[in-house]
Amino acid sequence: MFAEKLNDHIYLIDLKPLGFENFIASYLVKAEKTLIIETGPSVSVENLLTGLNETGTKTDEIDYVAVSHIHIDHAGGAGTLLRHLPNAKLIVHPKGAPHLASPERLWEQSKQVLGEVAETYGEIQPVPKQRIVAAVDGMVVDLGRGIELRVLETLGHASHHLSFHESVAKGVFPGDAAGIYVKDLDVVIPTTPFPFRLDETLASLHLLIDAAPERLYYTHFGPVSDAVKKLQAYVEQLTLWGEVVYDGVKKGEDMETIRERILQRDPSARKAFNFIKDHPLLGRGIFMQSIRGFVECFRANV
Repeated sequence: MFAEKLNDHIYLIDLKPLGFENFIASYLVKAEKTLIIETGPSVSVENLLTGLNETGTKTDEIDYVAVSHIHIDHAGGAGTLLRHLPNAKLIVHPKGAPHLASPERLWEQSKQVLGEVAETYGEIQPVPKQRIVAAVDGMVVDLGRGIELRVLETLGHASHHLSFHESVAKGVFPGDAAGIYVKDLDVVIPTTPFPFRLDETLASLHLLIDAAPERLYYTHFGPVSDAVKKLQAYVEQLTLWGEVVYDGVKKGEDMETIRERILQRDPSARKAFNFIKDHPLLGRGIFMQSIRGFVECFRANV
C-alpha cells in the first residue's frame, strides 16, 4: 500500500523511492478539482501513480500538480509525472519555472551536489512551458466545495520555495521550509543546504506561524497535529544552530568541531544523529550539508 487517507479530502502517498518508506510524501487533495502536492523524484513516479489508483483517482482527473521547490527530491519527477496526467498544470515558484521547463542545468547541479544519489533518483525530464503556472505569494487555487489552497512564499531553504495553506483542514504543506520531520523519533532536524539564508528562513517560519495552522504535512515525512508548536520549536532550533555556527566561524573552527558542539547543545539533533547517519538516503551528509549552509551564510559577515 502506498496511499493513506488522512481526512475527508486529503491523502498521503508514500513515494518509497528505491523502496525506502517514510522518506518522501506526496499529498492528494480531492474536491471538485484534484491536486497533487510534491512529485518526488522520477524514480518514484510509478509509486505515485499506484497510490493514485489506490485512492480511486484517475490520471485524467488531476487538475494541478504543485511543488514546493525544484530540488530533485521534491520536483524531479514533475516532467515524468505530467506525461501521465493529460489535464494537469504544474504550480511552481516563478524562479523555478524556467528550470523545470529546461532542466539541463538543474540536472547537472543535482548530480554535482548529490552524486550517485541524483543518478538513482532519475533524470529530470522537461515540463512543457504551456503547462506551467508561475505561482506568486497569495495566489489562491480554488478546488471547489470551499476547499482552497493559498500559496505562501517561504524563502530561505531555497530562493524558489513555496508552502501551501489549505483552508478546510487548516493545514500547511511546508515543503522544506519547516525542516525534516523524523517520524520514528518525533523530532525535526534542519535542512539548510547552501545557498541558505537564515534571515529569510526565520521570516518564512513566522509567516507560517501567523497562518495559525492546526496541522503540518511534511514532505519529509508525514502529518503532525501540533503545527504551531513544531514551527516555534524549529525557529528556536535554527536560532541555536545559528549561534553555534556563527561562534565557530569567528573562531575558525572546522565543520566537524561545529557539528560536535551542535550535538552537545541540540537534544533533537543528538537524538536523531545515530538514526540519520545509518539511513541510506538521509545519511548522505545531511548534517554536514546543513552546517555548511549556515557557515556560508555567515562567512561573508564575519
